[in-house]
Amino acid sequence: MLSLLHIENIALIESADIRFEAGFNVLTGETGAGKSIVIDSIGAVLGERTSRELIRTGARSALVTAVFTDVPPLAWLRENGFSDGREELLLQRELQGDGRNVCRVDGRLVTVAQLRELGRQLLNIHGQHDGQQLLDPASHLGYLDRFGRHEPLLEEYGVAYRSWHELRRRIAALQMDEAERSRRVDTLNYQIRELERAELRPGEDEELDARRVLLRSAGRLMEAVRAAEFALSGDEDSAGACALVADAEGAVQSVASISPELGELGERLTALRCAADDAADSLRDLSRTFDFSPGELDEVEERLDLLYRLRKKYGPTVEEMLAYLERCRQELDQIQYADDTIARLEKELGKAEKEARKRGQALSQARQIAAQSLRDRVQEELRQLDMPKVRFEVEFAPKGGEARMDETGVDEIQFLMSANLGEALKPIQKVASGGELARIMLALKNVLAEGDEVGSLVFDEVDTGVSGRAAQKVAEKMAQVARRKQVLCVTHLPQIAAMADTHFAVSKGERGGRTYTALERLDRTRRREELARLIGGASVTPALLESAEELLAQAEQLRERMGGEAPQT
Repeated sequence: MLSLLHIENIALIESADIRFEAGFNVLTGETGAGKSIVIDSIGAVLGERTSRELIRTGARSALVTAVFTDVPPLAWLRENGFSDGREELLLQRELQGDGRNVCRVDGRLVTVAQLRELGRQLLNIHGQHDGQQLLDPASHLGYLDRFGRHEPLLEEYGVAYRSWHELRRRIAALQMDEAERSRRVDTLNYQIRELERAELRPGEDEELDARRVLLRSAGRLMEAVRAAEFALSGDEDSAGACALVADAEGAVQSVASISPELGELGERLTALRCAADDAADSLRDLSRTFDFSPGELDEVEERLDLLYRLRKKYGPTVEEMLAYLERCRQELDQIQYADDTIARLEKELGKAEKEARKRGQALSQARQIAAQSLRDRVQEELRQLDMPKVRFEVEFAPKGGEARMDETGVDEIQFLMSANLGEALKPIQKVASGGELARIMLALKNVLAEGDEVGSLVFDEVDTGVSGRAAQKVAEKMAQVARRKQVLCVTHLPQIAAMADTHFAVSKGERGGRTYTALERLDRTRRREELARLIGGASVTPALLESAEELLAQAEQLRERMGGEAPQT
């Protein structure tokens, strides 16, 4: 569960530590006080998309830290080299003003994507806009597959479908009319001939560039080499450095026996003479290699110009041009032997289609079984949420289109409901009111959460549009869920706030010319005052306090009937 949330410089929150407990945690406060900032902070530390705009004005960075305790074995931890099943897990995310993110898990750097993957195994956030997803039939299939845990069947079908789809694509590419085929053959033949005539060699462009540089400086090179060779070797009229060093060596060696110092100097002169002779030999060899023909530079320039023109059409390097040539040859072979290739691929296509439809039907059958169970579970949840006469159904229809299947399978799925006795089932988006939609979404989320290993659930104002008796039923349902999982809820409803095991108030104030958000964990007395405010507004009267006390007492009795104290984890 989420035990501690530390926030620094997020929007209006300068610094805050929130210690959540097991069971039902509630956050209340005026609109705009900063409740959503807490939820945004939780989302940020779990790797969800965020913005540098969250950073508090004047701060260079923001930091969110989350401590999870009693962490069960998680696949992510094993796959990323962390010890599995642990008492405590530390997540951190630093948002910097330049847009960079620094994410850590137990002090080890991870990517935002890795943090997001781990976060989704620890906690689920259900926002106030999730109900809009329920209005989109495209999302219904995902809900059903999640409930039925169809991931293995989906993967098997996906492999078969992609194989079939790729074969269709290859066949379509080969099935061109004669005129188009003729044009393509002519184009390929021209490109192949042009590239083959060029007689390209890997690395040729780099070699030519280097040779051009050398040739353009040929005069200066030869002049420098000849000058150096003359300085070392001399000519018939004057001695070079080699001869002069040899003379010095001979003079010193003739008296070397007289003085040890002269002996050492003689050895140094010998080494110098040998080095000078070697340098002179190297210069003579180099001068022979610099034997440039007058027209070589023109030839190199012409070759480079050809490569430049080919490069603009076929690729930036010789290697890529050669690869393009090979692809052209392969495509030409395919076109020339297209009929044979198509016949072979169509046989493979028939087998692939049969396999894909087989996998699709297996997935469809599993979905129909899951749909019956989902219907029963959702209707039971709705009954507990004071919607006993609502009928919920999952409608199946075959996939449309020529193939009658796509990457999701062979089914079209839509959720239907009837809000009142005697009314026909209709698509949810056509009959559900705001309050009904909120409760249906809550019911669906609860059903889906039952099979999840995620230990913490966050509900961000999912009670929008709910009031009166329905609000009390939603409150009781959340309290029931909180007996199995940790629940964090942002709400404006006193009925829900009263059912909480732990209650936080969020308020906004001013200090030092700046606006800030503060969070306070409420004792029973302060809870009564906050509930009175939720019931009646800013002016808290004795009558409102009495109503709040009654609400608290009723909630305490209900929690006792549900199982006593908040679950201990």
